[in-house]
Amino acid sequence: MKLCIVSDSHDRGPMLAEAIALAKAEGAEAVIHCGDLIGTNTLKASLKLGLPVHLVHGNNLGDLVALAKLACASDGLFHYHGRDASIELAGRRIFMTHYPHYGHAMACTGDFDLVCCGHSHVPEVRVQPNVKGGQTWLVNPGTVAGLGAPEATWILGDLSAMQFDIRVLPR
Repeated sequence: MKLCIVSDSHDRGPMLAEAIALAKAEGAEAVIHCGDLIGTNTLKASLKLGLPVHLVHGNNLGDLVALAKLACASDGLFHYHGRDASIELAGRRIFMTHYPHYGHAMACTGDFDLVCCGHSHVPEVRVQPNVKGGQTWLVNPGTVAGLGAPEATWILGDLSAMQFDIRVLPR
C-alpha cells in the first residue's frame, strides 16, 4: 500500500491537493497529514480526490469543532484523530504526531513500524533503532506549503517495501 504523507499545509489547499493528486497518480491509497492543516476549507479539493485522509492537529489548531464535524459528515473519508494517533494500514502499525521530539520518542519504543511527524518544515526520512532491538522508520514530510523552507515537500511511502521518498512540488 502506498501513502501520501504530508504536513504543515497551513491553509494552502491547492498545494495540498496537488501533492495528493500526484501521490494518487503513483498509486497512493491513503493520506497521512501530520498537522497544521488549519481549516476545513484546506481539505475541500483534497477530499474530492477520494483518498481517505488521516489528520492529527498541530500547534496551529484552527477550528477543531469544524474539523470534527467534517469528519463526521465525510462518510469515512476524513479521519480527524486529535492530538496524535495510532493507526494500522496494510498490516503496519503507524503512529502520527505533529512534533518531531514526540515522534522520535515513539519510534524508540519499538511499538510501531512507522512514525510520522511534522512541525519543523524540514523533510527527513531515517531509520531509528528502538528499545526492542529493532528499527522503526521515522519520517517528516516537511511542509507541503513550502513555508519557511526552500521547497514545498511531501513523502510518497510504500508500506509493502517500507520505502519513503521525499518529493518536491513543482513551482
